[in-house]
Amino acid sequence: MLVDEATLWLHIGWKVNLGQGGSHMLIGELSRRTGVSARLLRYYEAQGVLDARRDPNGYRSYDEDAVITVRKVRALLNAGLSTEVIRVVLPCTRGEGPEFDWCADLRAIMDRELAAMDERIDGLQRSRGTLAGYLAKP
Repeated sequence: MLVDEATLWLHIGWKVNLGQGGSHMLIGELSRRTGVSARLLRYYEAQGVLDARRDPNGYRSYDEDAVITVRKVRALLNAGLSTEVIRVVLPCTRGEGPEFDWCADLRAIMDRELAAMDERIDGLQRSRGTLAGYLAKP
C-alpha cells in the first residue's frame, strides 16, 4: 500500500505525518478534546484567535497546541473579553490559565477593558433600579 507524502489518515480523525513524526487533528477531534463545537472553532478561526491550516483536501488541520489555545480563548471570553481584544492579548499569554507576560501595553488594554466592564455594570444597576421601581408601584 502506498501512502502519498508519508501521510496516513486514520478513521478517528487524526492525521499522522509518518515522515515527520508529528500529528495534526481535524476539527472534530479538536472539538471533542475541548468541548467546543466545530462551528465555534470555525468562528474563532475567522476572528483570528485560532490558527488552522488547510490540507490538500480542504480540511482544517490543527496542531496539538490548538487545544491549549482554545482553552485560553474560553478563559478570556469567560473573563468578559471580546475576541477582538483576545486577538491582541493572546500572544502575551502562557500556560493554560492563562498567565500573562505583562507589559505596559497589555496592562493598559486590560485596564481599559476593566473600566468598560465597570461602566456596563453601573448602567445595568441603574436599569435594574428603574425596573425595580416600576415593579414596586401598585
